[in-house]
Amino acid sequence: MSSDSQHSAEYFFNARTKMVEKGHQSSWEDLMGPYPTREEAQKALENAQKRNDAWDDADDNWRGSDG
Repeated sequence: MSSDSQHSAEYFFNARTKMVEKGHQSSWEDLMGPYPTREEAQKALENAQKRNDAWDDADDNWRGSDG
């Protein structure tokens, strides 16, 4: 049994259309991913916002809280 068929599908979140696409269908400029599942791709913006918030918090901590 080949594992290639299980991992051949990649999902992308299209930031312009706000839709999940199976496979590379749109311009790379609009895509986030690839993600291994549709569910992960659907959460792309949420996860990006969480990372941005964490980075902002880390920057604030590095600069000091009296900033």
